[in-house]
Amino acid sequence: MGTLTLSHFLSLGAILFALSVIGIFLNRRNLIVLLMAIELMLLAVNMNFIAFSHYLGDMAGQVFVFFILTVAAAESAIGLAILVVLFRNRASINVQDMDTLKG
Repeated sequence: MGTLTLSHFLSLGAILFALSVIGIFLNRRNLIVLLMAIELMLLAVNMNFIAFSHYLGDMAGQVFVFFILTVAAAESAIGLAILVVLFRNRASINVQDMDTLKG
C-alpha cells in the first residue's frame, strides 16, 4: 500500500465532476436529481480545493471550501423550497412541466 498523492485526489475529483456532468446531461426530467448532480459537482470542486490546500500547505483553499459549502447549503434549501411550492401547484417535478416563466 502506497501513500495517497495529489494526483489520486485530483483524479477522484475529476471522476466525481464527470459523473455529475453526465448526470446533468442524461437526466433532464427530474429536478431533484439535477439538484443532486449540481451538489456532486460542487463537492468535486471542493475536493480539488482541499487537495491543493494540503499539497501547498496553505489554508486559503480550505477557506474557499467553507464558503462554497455555505452557498451550497443555502442553494439546496432554497431549491428544495421552490421545488415543494412547484410540486404543490403543478403536482409534478418534471423539468418539462416547469414552463411558467416562458414568455
